[in-house]
Amino acid sequence: MTDTPLDVARQRLIDLPFVPLGHYPTPIDDWWRFGSTIGATETTVVAKRDDAIAFGFGGNKVRKLCLVAAAAKAQGADTLITCGGVQSNHCRATAAAATRLGVRCIIVANGERPDHLTANALLDHLLGAEVRYVATRADRAPAMREVAAEVRASGGTPFEIPLGASTPLGALGIARAVGELPRQGIVPDVIVHASSSGGTQAGLLVGCALFDIPARVIGVSADDPASAIQEKVLPVIAGAEDLLGLTSGALGAAQRFELDDTFVGGGYGVPTEASLEAQHLLARTEAVFVDHYYTAKALAALIAYVRDGKLARDRKILFWHTGGQVTLFQ
Repeated sequence: MTDTPLDVARQRLIDLPFVPLGHYPTPIDDWWRFGSTIGATETTVVAKRDDAIAFGFGGNKVRKLCLVAAAAKAQGADTLITCGGVQSNHCRATAAAATRLGVRCIIVANGERPDHLTANALLDHLLGAEVRYVATRADRAPAMREVAAEVRASGGTPFEIPLGASTPLGALGIARAVGELPRQGIVPDVIVHASSSGGTQAGLLVGCALFDIPARVIGVSADDPASAIQEKVLPVIAGAEDLLGLTSGALGAAQRFELDDTFVGGGYGVPTEASLEAQHLLARTEAVFVDHYYTAKALAALIAYVRDGKLARDRKILFWHTGGQVTLFQ
């Protein structure tokens, strides 16, 4: 029997060079007490626990870096350069990946150096990363280029990793994760997750298409409007299809894009009444923690969907826990 284009694409995904950061598959938890508390009496609420990844304090960014770090290694990089906020989960994961590879890490962070290092900023320091501070988000990309030029001028080999490792290759790290679900006996009807730099959402959409999971994938914005995140996600999907040897649009993943930007509240990292309720409910029913930057707002959306009857009562909802709980310790 001749392999179909999807068969070939799945095999290409599996065969991508991979640095084993963590242990997989991550667990699936049945959040029955949480579900009962929010009124999901006929709905199953489960969680994909990427917060439980055992490497570098975990989180979805580690998944992306398994592939991105392999590309850096193949290119002979001796310095990983990335960017984010002062408390970026991605920067912390990148610093951890650099440590595992035995290379230098330079982080460009927008904001001021804290007087007292806490949470991710403390972990960056413990991991030996060098952090350079810039004033705004817009300053990060130019500063990364300057750092790369500096490394080259000194005879080094830099490897730049964009915000969140939200590149086509990084997104395929998330697509690989979707392939764990059928093997774990879980085929959800709905996947709810936090979305910001777009790589996770792109990866989930590509993965669902590749592994024939017809779930709705609902991204919940942590900061930007839906239109801005869509502008990030769609090119990443197209690039991921290209890496898999598929023509643009072959998977139909872009047509499944769905994003809710109504839970942002006061902006990135600013808690809302709904996100604080979500934090407390989950901690007190399942002893699981979500951060106020990303996951609490996505969980708040899930709670609202159930309470408002926006999802069919007999649906299986999967919350993709992308980690980030380190920021609780700021």
